[in-house]
Amino acid sequence: MSEHDEQPALSRRAVLRAAVVWTGTVLAATMVPDRTTLAQPKKVSKEAMKYQDKPNGDKQCSNCQHFQPPASCEIVEGTVSPQGYCPSWVKKA
Repeated sequence: MSEHDEQPALSRRAVLRAAVVWTGTVLAATMVPDRTTLAQPKKVSKEAMKYQDKPNGDKQCSNCQHFQPPASCEIVEGTVSPQGYCPSWVKKA
């Protein structure tokens, strides 16, 4: 028996099946979002959030749970005033 006879020949079907599985794996891997993308929600513009630089009664950024001192917000883009306000205001616990 020769060395060639001992190795099983790859069938066209086996090669195609492997190619399909490989392609599916690559496509699935590219469709899964990156963890850092999921961990960082997108902020919204001041205009879209109807942000204002003055409080709405006792509702102001400094006592909102989304406020990040000294002048940032989890939701609103850019610099926000501690005395500012937007409709996403939630009382700090």
